[in-house]
Amino acid sequence: MNAPHDLHPHAAVRPVPTAMLAALRERFGERCSTAAAVREQHGRDESVYAATPPEVVVYCESTADVAAAVKLAHEHSVPVIPFGIGSSLEGHVLAVQGGVTLDLSRMDKVLRIDTADLTVTVQPGVTREQLNREIKDTGLFFPIDPGANATLGGMSATRASGTNAVRYGTMRENVLGLEVVTAAGEVMRTGTRAKKSSAGYDLTRLFVGSEGTLGVFTEITLKLYPLPEAVSAAICHFPSVDAAVRTTIQIIQMGVPIARCELLDANAIRGVNAYAKLGLREQPMLLMEFHGSEAGVAEQAATVQEIAREHGGADFQWATTPEERSRLWAARHKSYFAALQTRPGCRCQSTDTCVPISRLAESINESIAESDAAGIPYWIVGHVGDGNFHLSWLLDPNDPRELAEVERLGVQMVQRALRLDGTCTGEHGIGLHKMGYLLDEAGPVAVEMMRNIKRTLDPRNIMNPGKVFALT
Repeated sequence: MNAPHDLHPHAAVRPVPTAMLAALRERFGERCSTAAAVREQHGRDESVYAATPPEVVVYCESTADVAAAVKLAHEHSVPVIPFGIGSSLEGHVLAVQGGVTLDLSRMDKVLRIDTADLTVTVQPGVTREQLNREIKDTGLFFPIDPGANATLGGMSATRASGTNAVRYGTMRENVLGLEVVTAAGEVMRTGTRAKKSSAGYDLTRLFVGSEGTLGVFTEITLKLYPLPEAVSAAICHFPSVDAAVRTTIQIIQMGVPIARCELLDANAIRGVNAYAKLGLREQPMLLMEFHGSEAGVAEQAATVQEIAREHGGADFQWATTPEERSRLWAARHKSYFAALQTRPGCRCQSTDTCVPISRLAESINESIAESDAAGIPYWIVGHVGDGNFHLSWLLDPNDPRELAEVERLGVQMVQRALRLDGTCTGEHGIGLHKMGYLLDEAGPVAVEMMRNIKRTLDPRNIMNPGKVFALT
């Protein structure tokens, strides 16, 4: 297996020429910053990597802004890194070759809502929570929920999914079209608001998940869904992670149309109890949600409860009001920050894999055994309804032994997923950290084809260079 990328990358830096910096300042004024604090903020994400700041940060407010900045970067062969809010986990936004970071957070407008067609068009800086607030009176919602209040541009770039993916799919299934600024600074559109098309290559799917390496998204057209007539959430505790996972497998194999099915292990529960005073039993737990008609939700819930009992599930708690559901989901959404509080000064090294649902129990059980043996604190959450789980270790980022041990555990976890016909990442993306894993999963022929696409669309290698794969 290829090793993950060096945790302290030292790629060749391509400096921003004086002429380009002068042109950026003339075009953007105070929205062009070289302040150390601003650069530092834009050179880190939620990974364990040390900050790798860009040389300059430009705050874009329109497609024209993005096109102007990229065109200058193209002329001077300077790297461009798109930036949303920095919630990625695999080093996606680190400026490993220097250059200019385009902060898109001010491009935060919902441009068009088409309730009759169930679509919406947004700028890339709109966050998922903001979108749902702005459309709440339409009777529609956008279901993709990766946990963090990420921007929709970043979610599209990493092909994010999250807690609702088992029913509503990932960003791949929910992005209908894009406006993209290419590596040459040209503006193009992919897709339409139609639900399907047979016209030419599917460029939308090419760009979704490209992690900023092919272009910068400036508009995104998404599917919306009617708010369900009834929503019910439930938690259920289990004697072991294995029992919870086997319950999930049976739910999916029986075709129950569950909307969410999330696993939290005892370590995660312990953390959120201390952080949010929730008072949950500190045992492995499934957090589930059912969408549909009143009768349909009741039927789904009854079926799931019976399956859970067969595997030792107990202490069902039900919630049907928004307030009650929010209280239950707090356990999931606060798990990351809760875990960090359990070891002050630590960083969280988190990785994810996804396997066919029938192999999920094997994948998780072996990962738990290896992490227990290593003795480094860890916690598990997972979108287990679609075979995806996250294992996060709490480590001292200044301890080389812990860093090496966590990398070893991550390699074993990925090896297992690939052996079980799964993937090295269900939703984190490749970024910087999983470049070697992509080669193991896809193989040299497929990765070389990806490189050729990159060379064709970005011949000067300026779009988020040094991520996904190395250009040779």
